Amino acid sequence: MRAILQKVQRGQVTVNGQIVGEIGAGYVILLGITHQDSMTEVQKLAQKTVHLRVFEDEQGKLNLSALDTGAEILVISQFTLFADAKKGRRPSFSKAAPPKIAEPLVSQFVDYLRNLGIKKVATGLFGAKMLLHIENDGPVTIILDTNELGNY
Repeated sequence: MRAILQKVQRGQVTVNGQIVGEIGAGYVILLGITHQDSMTEVQKLAQKTVHLRVFEDEQGKLNLSALDTGAEILVISQFTLFADAKKGRRPSFSKAAPPKIAEPLVSQFVDYLRNLGIKKVATGLFGAKMLLHIENDGPVTIILDTNELGNY
């Protein structure tokens, strides 16, 4: 499982001109699922996400977590995070999990974020062509991959 966390002042996703998800200050997360992912990776990534200290404290240091600040999170399923562009000019997406595997894991990730204490978690629309509006804060952008994560 792979995620790109972007700290934002605001995030919004639209489908066919209609807003389907929006948040205030927090994270926009682009989330990629691969074939081997399971609830183990969901829990590991969610725990790391909510406890990662990249929000400013009173001294302006990146010392607070999403839980500490009441951050909101917008999760966007992004199969292209597992693109393989080693050969040719057209990337392969064979490492990305098919929708029947990926969609339930994205939903479980969202549910687990809520269970960990994130009060507002919004999403895009799985499988839809989406337009994403992001107001980066910092900017702070962090890539997390469950194959490379230690304990939170």
